[in-house]
Amino acid sequence: MTDTSPQSNARNYPLLAAPHVRLHGPVNDQMYDEFQSQLVAAPNDGPLVVSITTLGGDPEVARAMGDSIRLLREYTDRETLFLGKVAVYSAGATFMSAFPVHSRFLTKSTRLMIHERSMQSTIELNGPLNTLSYMLRAKLNEIEDSIHIQDEGFRDLVAGSKVAFEDLKQRAPNNWYIEAEEALALGLVLDVI
Repeated sequence: MTDTSPQSNARNYPLLAAPHVRLHGPVNDQMYDEFQSQLVAAPNDGPLVVSITTLGGDPEVARAMGDSIRLLREYTDRETLFLGKVAVYSAGATFMSAFPVHSRFLTKSTRLMIHERSMQSTIELNGPLNTLSYMLRAKLNEIEDSIHIQDEGFRDLVAGSKVAFEDLKQRAPNNWYIEAEEALALGLVLDVI
């Protein structure tokens, strides 16, 4: 009897078998602390492999972890590899955007989920009339800057892929779920293992 299942690409990337930094769970301050601890404990030379499984969380924590990866690359010229496992949702995709497309991998059962940032806020207008417009402008500035930050991340996520920024912007409001093979076809990752 012959095995007709497709061959796995995993043997082509032996470094991915034992990530130096393994993250799972919500992207939050606890994950950031674990990320920093594992990063410090990782070997100082050779490619650095980071894996993540997450249903999402705080996008600013994801951006901070991503900045650490970017700075590591820029200061040391060290190769950094991303491995998404099972679920790379929301802030996980934000973290993934810190890695160039040619350094991103997903396991075969992984799904990405990309969406717009959201905000829940209440504005209470209370005070002299001359000050109320300042409160409204401050909230509008916060919203506009958050959109700018979101769009920077979206551009980083699709840079070097077949996905146009405008297409991502159209799909993001509806929670765009992307299976691993589709992510590969779209050029969002180098390979699926």
